[in-house]
Amino acid sequence: MDKVAITAGTLYVIVLLRAGGTFAVGWLAAAGARRSRFAERISSSKFQRAERAIQRWGSPVVAVSFLTVGFQTAANFLAGSMRMPLPRYLPALFLGGAAWALIYATAGLGVLKVLGRLFAEQTALGVSAVALLLLAVCAVVVYRRRRAAAPCGDTVAEEA
Repeated sequence: MDKVAITAGTLYVIVLLRAGGTFAVGWLAAAGARRSRFAERISSSKFQRAERAIQRWGSPVVAVSFLTVGFQTAANFLAGSMRMPLPRYLPALFLGGAAWALIYATAGLGVLKVLGRLFAEQTALGVSAVALLLLAVCAVVVYRRRRAAAPCGDTVAEEA
């Protein structure tokens, strides 16, 4: 069998279990979640944005959330906590999960193959590429944290 098909199938099962489990946790925790120790996380801007989108658009938001980074878990949890009916949720889960699995199976395997060849043929270049990628990720995280910590209207550049 083709490597992409096996990877996509495995990822599909994983995403169905993970996203479906997140939906189930949201469903079960609907009443108590906002009064628990998770209340701060649930009241974050990411969750509020997801909740507004789900209230307005419903199932398509859940399906499209699989194509985003960081929004997917919030959308599935909130769909559950808002008690989205299963006949509306399941098609979004199946379609969005399939898209997610195919993207990660094809692009993910391609990136791993390129990195494998890079490390095998030019180790120093491979290590440098990974180091640059890690530095870029760290820079983005630091930038976002500083920006979030700055009071409204203030930026780090204005302080200098």
